[in-house]
Amino acid sequence: REKPRHKVTIARRFLAARHEVTRGQFKQFVQESGYKTEPGCGYFTGSTWAIGPQLTWENPGFQQADDHPVVCVSWNDAQAYVAWLRQKTGKPYRLPSEAEWEYMARAGTQTGRFWDGNPGEAACRYASVRDIDTMDHYEWNLPEKFACSDGYTATAPVGRKTVRANRFGLVDMLGNVWEWVDDCHHDYAGTPTDGSAWQEQTCEKRLFRGGSYFSSPSYTRATSRDVQIAGLRADNVGFRIVRDVD
Repeated sequence: REKPRHKVTIARRFLAARHEVTRGQFKQFVQESGYKTEPGCGYFTGSTWAIGPQLTWENPGFQQADDHPVVCVSWNDAQAYVAWLRQKTGKPYRLPSEAEWEYMARAGTQTGRFWDGNPGEAACRYASVRDIDTMDHYEWNLPEKFACSDGYTATAPVGRKTVRANRFGLVDMLGNVWEWVDDCHHDYAGTPTDGSAWQEQTCEKRLFRGGSYFSSPSYTRATSRDVQIAGLRADNVGFRIVRDVD
């Protein structure tokens, strides 16, 4: 899914949110717009994925405060949020393209897992990841984990001071929650080279990037990609927004 490696020139200027959209920000959108999400959200049982029919962004199955990233939101929900924000502010907010997202995550580097290399046991300084706390809390016996403790068993507050920002000042580009991007699912062959999103008239599946609080080290990388239908909701998937600049 990550090949072939290819060159992209970002053709337009944009601003990026420092962190993912929070539960509190999404709550404001729901309260002001009257938007309703359907119940039902995916969660990991320890061995497989299942749908919790009563789980929602308000009740994802674990405790969250308003400064945690919102989860159990679909690509469609994310698009409804940015449409509301555009109308409310008059500014061109949107989801990032996949190329823009990776540019943000790499932060001008060509290094390893994180923006300044492969930190190993120091990974918890960069994000909420699948660590000792997560594995112990859920009593999972999974083969891969980061050998560190970030103090959280699921999502963590965004922008916390204990987590390092990358060279662009962005936090949690990897870990905490997967982030929806604007593109249709596709292989890289034929992808736009100007940084724009790959769109099609019929597009059932969309991409998300960056790994989450229980993603294995194999998935917690700037190049990792995953795909699901646009209506999927999962307890480890959220989104980050960007804004075009004239």
